[in-house]
Amino acid sequence: MNIAIILSGCGNRDGSELQETLSLMLAFDRRDWQYHFFAPQGNYTVVSHLTGQENGQRDIYEESARIARGNIQPIEAFDAANFDALALPGGMGAARNLSTYAFDGEAMTVRSDVERAILDTYQSHKPILAMCIAPMVLAKVLGPMGVTLTLGQPCAASRAAEALGAKHHCCQPTEYCFDQQHLIFTTPAYMVGTRISQIFAGAENMVAALQAHMQ
Repeated sequence: MNIAIILSGCGNRDGSELQETLSLMLAFDRRDWQYHFFAPQGNYTVVSHLTGQENGQRDIYEESARIARGNIQPIEAFDAANFDALALPGGMGAARNLSTYAFDGEAMTVRSDVERAILDTYQSHKPILAMCIAPMVLAKVLGPMGVTLTLGQPCAASRAAEALGAKHHCCQPTEYCFDQQHLIFTTPAYMVGTRISQIFAGAENMVAALQAHMQ
């Protein structure tokens, strides 16, 4: 298996959530699957992980490269034909940098390059995985198709997803939702989880379901 992972920066407040991303990577690696990182380019507003205050500007691509240990490509280089699946870890970067959900709620937009990657994968009938708040990006792009996904328990995000046309399935942090019709796998992670062991269990269970589907 060859998986593309879209990152949105580095850190749960303004980028890709590290524990979720690493749990996803480990679940892939334990199966000896290959994964490759992509991220958009452009500045975003940094949020201090100590104070919660906005604090200057950084580049999404450069920050994402921290997680990828420098082995990353710009999202423009993504070609769905080269991969078996696409994955989006959570973290507020999905809501601030890949989309505008954090600012606009259900009136959100998604970056055109991210939308293209999702639609190309979906139209190629290949699976898409998302964790935590990242399913909101799928709700915006694929909600009109009636996709089913999870954001954990009923909340503002789940209501916004439903307003965008998606169906919401309640899950605990170690559980996952599989929309077999649309090939969408989601797990709530830190939307409801409180411990890294729960986050890894959710990622592992989601990836195990993907493995079973692909066999």
